[in-house]
Amino acid sequence: MPFLTPIEPATTTMSEELQADFDGGDAGASDVYPAQCSSLRKNGHVVIKGRACKIVEMSTSKTGKHGHAKVHLVGIDLFTGKKYEDICPSTHNMDVPVVKRADYQLIDISDDGFLSLMMESGDIRDDIKVPEGDLGSEIKTKFENSEDLLLTVLAAMGQEMVVATKPNMK
Repeated sequence: MPFLTPIEPATTTMSEELQADFDGGDAGASDVYPAQCSSLRKNGHVVIKGRACKIVEMSTSKTGKHGHAKVHLVGIDLFTGKKYEDICPSTHNMDVPVVKRADYQLIDISDDGFLSLMMESGDIRDDIKVPEGDLGSEIKTKFENSEDLLLTVLAAMGQEMVVATKPNMK
């Protein structure tokens, strides 16, 4: 007969083991969602090579007797403007980024190049840099001329950037 060892008494109660930690959670929303390649459209969005892109060109080619139709996608990175290309079977899924646009009122520009932006709720955020190039120059010039501006911020896949300005018509 095999030797049996006694069971150790539990040091924690069942309710302690089932306690969940909700302190650092989010709503469970994802940065991307899957979509069938054939359902994508020009001017829509797609993830190509890990980057959120706007689709500027797409074409479908029929392949041989037993092959799949293939979709050729050309996308422009939303944040860098770099061009990316991908070819995917039309029946396969591709990731589509969740893209959000929001307008914020420009309050200030710090010496180190960060924007102070006021949300509709009245909260202030200062974690977005002045964009480079012509748009950044336009924002700085209009701010120095005391123009009241709304800045359009594009957010996707954990990145944010100012993409446009417009006068604030209160």
